Amino acid sequence: MKKLIGILFLMAVVTSAYAQDDRHEVQFLTNKGRIRVVLYNETPQHRDNFLRLVREGYYDGVLFHRVINRFMVQTGDSATRNLQEGEPIPDLLEAYKVPAEIKYPQFFHKRGALAAAREGDNVNPERASSMSQFYIVYGRIFSDAKLDRVQERVSKATNGTVVFTPEIRNVYKTIGGTPHLDGQYTVFGEVIEGMDVVEDIEFVKTDSTDRPIEDVRIINAKVVK
Repeated sequence: MKKLIGILFLMAVVTSAYAQDDRHEVQFLTNKGRIRVVLYNETPQHRDNFLRLVREGYYDGVLFHRVINRFMVQTGDSATRNLQEGEPIPDLLEAYKVPAEIKYPQFFHKRGALAAAREGDNVNPERASSMSQFYIVYGRIFSDAKLDRVQERVSKATNGTVVFTPEIRNVYKTIGGTPHLDGQYTVFGEVIEGMDVVEDIEFVKTDSTDRPIEDVRIINAKVVK
């Protein structure tokens, strides 16, 4: 019996390691530097949609059009591809949405999380994701008292289904993030290289619409693994 348990444990470790090694990675070259992200296999619809868009060159040339200090940086709107500095961003009707794949508490909004943007609950109660827009979390570090207040807010938004575990609270207290979004947006990857670039983008000067005064643009995106 002990031998069988040992074999099963070894198989579990090997399977887990394979799952990690088998994850796709995407690199963004921006005019601020390179950002590399890994995509989660546990959110396959978002992973496959994202990979297809990257391979089609969809993200090449688009702006980081929404940057909020100590919150996140957002990009992926094709309407920004050919905009000049200062031009307003036109509304773009997207061709489709991606069904929500919210995997909390496995994935949450820690600093560096890659997540899908979406329309608000009032028009999108299913919390389906934008076909292309995504954001990278920067956020801030929280105290226990602040996390308690955020927990009250999140509990109301999720009917009490999202509870910060001790492990998740520790991440928000040491690494930081945006816990008020947990359980409401699909997190489908994370930054593995280039958080210094994300930080540079995070602290650029922006206008009243949260658009950077000086354009920050994805030059090209490619699947690197």
